[in-house]
Amino acid sequence: MNRPATLFGTDGVRGIANTEPMTAETALKLGRAAAHVFKHDDRRHRIVIGKDTRLSGYMLENALVAGICSMGVDALLLGPLPTPAVAFITRSLRADAGVMLSASHNPYMDNGIKFFSNDGFKLPDELERQMEAYIASGELDDIRPTAAEVGKAYRIDDAIGRYIEFIKNSFPKGMTLDGFKLVLDVANGAAYKVAPRIFTELGADVAVYSDEPDGMNINDHCGALYPEVVRKGVIDHRADVGISLDGDGDRCIMADDDATVVDGDHVLVLAALDLKNKGLLNNNAIAATIMSNLGLFRAMDDAGITVHRTKVGDRYVIETMREHGLNLGGEQSGHVIFSDYTTTGDGLITALQILRIMRETGRKLSDLRRAMPRYPQVLISVPVRDKPPIETLDGVQQAVRHVEQTLGNEGRVLIRYSGTEYLARVMVEGREERDVKAHAERISDAFRAALG
Repeated sequence: MNRPATLFGTDGVRGIANTEPMTAETALKLGRAAAHVFKHDDRRHRIVIGKDTRLSGYMLENALVAGICSMGVDALLLGPLPTPAVAFITRSLRADAGVMLSASHNPYMDNGIKFFSNDGFKLPDELERQMEAYIASGELDDIRPTAAEVGKAYRIDDAIGRYIEFIKNSFPKGMTLDGFKLVLDVANGAAYKVAPRIFTELGADVAVYSDEPDGMNINDHCGALYPEVVRKGVIDHRADVGISLDGDGDRCIMADDDATVVDGDHVLVLAALDLKNKGLLNNNAIAATIMSNLGLFRAMDDAGITVHRTKVGDRYVIETMREHGLNLGGEQSGHVIFSDYTTTGDGLITALQILRIMRETGRKLSDLRRAMPRYPQVLISVPVRDKPPIETLDGVQQAVRHVEQTLGNEGRVLIRYSGTEYLARVMVEGREERDVKAHAERISDAFRAALG
């Protein structure tokens, strides 16, 4: 069977379920390769497996288990839990690695496989390349443990309870959410069980949306990509805050009491100012991607906080944080990493940190979010048939130059390809929203003409 030489993208292996590379056959081979890579000595080794609520998760989970066990490594099954729960439980159980089955915010027909090392961080590129090489060469085909050396699979019955207590421990002891009315959208995804329990156990009055997954409704007009759900919910329930998670629970978009969206950039600004005021912001700096709103950079500059700019993708944010010794970083999309508590983005920790700031200051979120003046920003995703180097697309380059000359110092343009889908991303910022939209459409039209 033909298989691409490169399996791993910017966030693990991803594709349409039951087509290459997201097939049971490739999942089995990935399980075998991972088991071999993480098997260092003669002791019994263990790999944790979690998943979101996609229908294809059953197929891929069983294939992964078969591959892992066939190499003499045990598989520890968590069932549906958020991606950051897999990272945490891998560390908590001192397992050798963790695997999450999820395509994050993508529709249900997609799926993905991402790996964590025993420290809870995503795999470095060299280990991913090593696994690809094992699969391509077939050199693992003759490694076949037998008899008692075959691995076994078993469920971790207390996984939900472990993760809930871990998340609650990120909230100050003795502090409660008594008196808070929350609207919570769990995207029919991996957090549908744990998220309502966490906020309820902390004392909040919670109205829950999209908490009945059927294998096909994950992210279906709900969750972090559709904040209008919690915006309407805040109005209907006269709530203090709306909290919207994505399908695998690692990102969070919020709505304030005025039903205005509060995204990852707002969260970064509020958290950075809070940590700086307490003398807890490591190296007086944060990490944010090039897609962050100009308002974030202006707010941080005014506060004397350095921003380390990264490529788009939470793995690049985390790499930059580790390189510079930072304890805060994130993306506009809602991936925010509070490394004082965890190793990866966690939508529940993100929400609790904002609720903590609200509780400690006694201020509404509609008041707090004004710390970041938001510039009008338009992001358009253009379907493309392939991804040639953008600098070779003359029509696109001409459109970009025209828009940049028009904006001058009052805005900016960013164009790139998605790392997980056949899409070109066009982002334009400026002072006037109508002009920004027109500029973004001009560049998008150029992409459509070249690659549509």
